[in-house]
Amino acid sequence: MAEAADFQGTSPSPARRWLRRTGSLLAGVPLLTGLVQLPVAPPADAAGADAPQAASGAGSVSVSVDTLTPGAPTEGDTVTVSGTVTNKGKQTVTDAHVGLHVGPLLNTRSSIDSVAKSSTDVQSAIGPEVGDKYSEEFAKLTPGVSQPFTIAVPVDKLNLGQDGVYQLAVSLSGETSAQSWEQTLGVQRTLLPWQPDEAGTKTKTTFMWPLISTVHMTAETGSDEQQTPVFHDDDLAKEISPGGRLDRMVALGKDLDVTWVIDPDLLASVEAMTKRYEVPGEGDDTVLGGHQAVAKRWLTEVQEAVADKEVVALPFGDPDLASLAHNGTSVTGSLSHLKEATDVASSTVDAILHVQPSTDFAWPVNGAVDPSIVKVATSAGADKVIARSDTFEETDGLSYTPSAPRPIGGGTTAVVADARLSTAFQGDMTKASTSTLAVQRFLAQSLTLGLQTGQQRSVVVAPQRTPSASQAQTMAEALTILQDGTWSESQDLTAAAEAEPDPAATTKVPSASAYPSSLRKHELPRATFEQIGRTQAKLDKFKVILSDQSRVVTPFGRALNRSMSVSWRGRQSEAAIYRSGIESYLDTLIGQVRLIDKSETKLSGRSATIPVTVQNNLVQGVEHLVLRLTSTNPTRLEIDGDSYEEQPVAVSGGHSQSVKFTTSANANGRATVVAQLYTQDGQRYGEPVTFDVKVTEITATVMLVIGGGVLLLVLAGFRMYTQRKRAAAREADEDADDPQNPEAAGERLTREPGTDARADAPEQPGDPAPDTAPENADPSGTGERVDR
Repeated sequence: MAEAADFQGTSPSPARRWLRRTGSLLAGVPLLTGLVQLPVAPPADAAGADAPQAASGAGSVSVSVDTLTPGAPTEGDTVTVSGTVTNKGKQTVTDAHVGLHVGPLLNTRSSIDSVAKSSTDVQSAIGPEVGDKYSEEFAKLTPGVSQPFTIAVPVDKLNLGQDGVYQLAVSLSGETSAQSWEQTLGVQRTLLPWQPDEAGTKTKTTFMWPLISTVHMTAETGSDEQQTPVFHDDDLAKEISPGGRLDRMVALGKDLDVTWVIDPDLLASVEAMTKRYEVPGEGDDTVLGGHQAVAKRWLTEVQEAVADKEVVALPFGDPDLASLAHNGTSVTGSLSHLKEATDVASSTVDAILHVQPSTDFAWPVNGAVDPSIVKVATSAGADKVIARSDTFEETDGLSYTPSAPRPIGGGTTAVVADARLSTAFQGDMTKASTSTLAVQRFLAQSLTLGLQTGQQRSVVVAPQRTPSASQAQTMAEALTILQDGTWSESQDLTAAAEAEPDPAATTKVPSASAYPSSLRKHELPRATFEQIGRTQAKLDKFKVILSDQSRVVTPFGRALNRSMSVSWRGRQSEAAIYRSGIESYLDTLIGQVRLIDKSETKLSGRSATIPVTVQNNLVQGVEHLVLRLTSTNPTRLEIDGDSYEEQPVAVSGGHSQSVKFTTSANANGRATVVAQLYTQDGQRYGEPVTFDVKVTEITATVMLVIGGGVLLLVLAGFRMYTQRKRAAAREADEDADDPQNPEAAGERLTREPGTDARADAPEQPGDPAPDTAPENADPSGTGERVDR
């Protein structure tokens, strides 16, 4: 009765009616007798006694449809279905066969969703079997064993009626020892679009084909002329190698009519790999990467694939617009990073792919928007925001799907992608059965959408940002069938945005409270933008002293763009490590320009010069720096007649320079001096160097003491002279007293009596000691003496 009620115009076969009556009779026996309880259900819905049905209604036998060709048949075609059946129960299935069932026409998109949701439910109706001629039999199915099947049936035997989508079910029927009658033990439903003739009004379909990856490059570069880039991993090489995810995206997309949506950071990263680049090695070391040939090949293939195709360039690094809108706008400078990422996007794509891309589109995560996201998305110049219909919902209860463009005010257009088509290829597509079901569901939704109204509409498909290789393969299969089909024609994204809007479609942007909480919890936090702002402030201060700013500004600017990437969603710890690495590396570069520490300096005299050394360990020269030397006690020590002096500084790369300051002392003692670098706009640069100057000034009193000492030395010398003269005279007298010396005797006769030749000689002649030393006799210690 269920089949007859659900599928009008059909009736069960006599054999099936007999089975139903028999099953009902058997099921009623226990109730009448009360002797036993038989675990029996109506045969059409029964499973093995030892294999109870799951809550979903799945049977004991798994049926998979691995291929269905053609996916959209026309007159004269033969539909071929192949797959496997697997006995997952505990009892052997006998007298089994696989058959095809065609259900009624599915008139609505929601009915297609229902079929897909209950695709393996054996309790739901599956429609009449096409016929025994188009089936495959199995004598038995042992538990745990799989058997392949292939059924080919001419399309005219399917009894398809008017254009539209039909349910096509593949079932396995058989018997078990516990239930010895034919019953449906497993089923797999799929969808069959039927549009044999060209549609009078075709749907214009835009398919966005994304080339986006995660972040791979750091801010670090080598000191060589080419600035060898450093990657934080070598995973990008795997993606672009033959068979890799991005390799498949390019190989599949080149033969399709799609709009390429590209993150310029991906192109820049691969372009960097075509030359010398480094990747992490053991420990903190880096090693040279070796995938230059792979990178060159991939870029060449991308250039060929996008030739004569529309290319949309996202802002550099694919920044997370929702995170920025909800958590970053209150942080100063955050929006400027989005503007920079947008400005550099076009030039990057043009330089590498030699095509001029469109930068008019903003693409929030999953197309979820609210007023703040729209405001941020358009702040950098984009006037088209790609939304999705599951968040930009219709409010007027339209019975059809309107065209994608919606004018939302301020010259901005919301391009609303169809949610059902855009999400058709999510999930694990590595299994052939899953992939086939996704293709058929996509085609069914597309055809039903086109049959809703006779008016032509523009539909946009915005799939997941980074499809896997298997997802890309499934997308390509579905799109190939669609583009070769009879109800759709391809259209560029720009043309879709400029199409005539549906006047009945809503233009109201969803409120902030309607933004999905599942997306909000994965957003980049405010701390992300605070750290980016802090790093940018350091970069702004650093760049003004550089002779070649581009060597630092460009790699750090792009790294900060990458810090805001959508790809960090769900990877908060990795994102924090990446941002901290940028800031830490910048701090290291800033520290390469510094003041050399000084020990205590000794200053003897009224004036002298004090040298302070500036060291530059960068490869490039620095300029526009000012060195200020400040005396903390100017009453004792003045610098150039004041408390401080400033001098401009310019130091070549890899060199040091000493800057000399003139000082004058007013009193003895220690004076503390502080040396500090500044940028020309007055901002402190680096850490200060503080040292003491020991002043030993020569005063007037000291000069008098020294003069007295000199006078004493002169008198002492004169006295020594007179002493020596008298001593000579005394020696002469002694010679005169000698009787053997007649000349001496004659001299004694001439001397006055009573006189003593030594009467004026001092008792202890000697040199007088000075009262003070000419300089402080303390040891100089480890201090340095300065130039006068």
